[in-house]
Amino acid sequence: MKELKAEKIMPKILLVDDESDIIDLIQYNLEKEGYLVATASNGIECLQIADSFLPDLILLDVMMPEMDGIEACVELRRNKLLQGVIIAFLSARSEDFTKVAGLDSGADDFITKPIKPRLLISKVNSLLRRSNVNQVLKNDKISLEINREKYIVICDGNEFTLPKKEFELLALLFSKPGNVFNREVILAKVWGDDIVVGDRTIDVHIRKLREKIGNQYIKTVKGVGYKLKL
Repeated sequence: MKELKAEKIMPKILLVDDESDIIDLIQYNLEKEGYLVATASNGIECLQIADSFLPDLILLDVMMPEMDGIEACVELRRNKLLQGVIIAFLSARSEDFTKVAGLDSGADDFITKPIKPRLLISKVNSLLRRSNVNQVLKNDKISLEINREKYIVICDGNEFTLPKKEFELLALLFSKPGNVFNREVILAKVWGDDIVVGDRTIDVHIRKLREKIGNQYIKTVKGVGYKLKL
């Protein structure tokens, strides 16, 4: 199988806190690690930015003006464009009931401030690895692995890389095997605001993926979108 080269894409992180000094410190350290970072100062701003930035991870404070982190987390989980996003609270509130409320609202983790930058980076790396760095799907019909850290795909024992958009499209379908991703979600998550594209662009990329990994992996749901077969 022919190997195609592609650039590695760093995950996007949305940092939400109403204290500017905390924002500046954490943003500096995340960007030093190569992450793409956007910031917001309250829950309402978080929802607006998340809708267009489409982060892979959101670090969310609890106590904020206009809309607190708990309310924001609930709303984020209702947004179909944010399927698969990791949400971790980063808060000085350490009471058990606050942590329980945060996790019950849909968060994946609760990190207590203050925290040293290096430890926070380690936790961020761990959350991203746990979620989508190394995804494996195997059964009697399917053997497919996606490694976002090394930017490789292993299909039926063959290791190769894909062009940027094809890799992101496959990774999106892989994030929830069996779930149907409609065209709106695919366009927003894979292409975002980079360029104006139409449905035909998605179809072309799906066809190219099928040519490389096989027709058996991706199913068309007519009038809706695509899903990864189980």
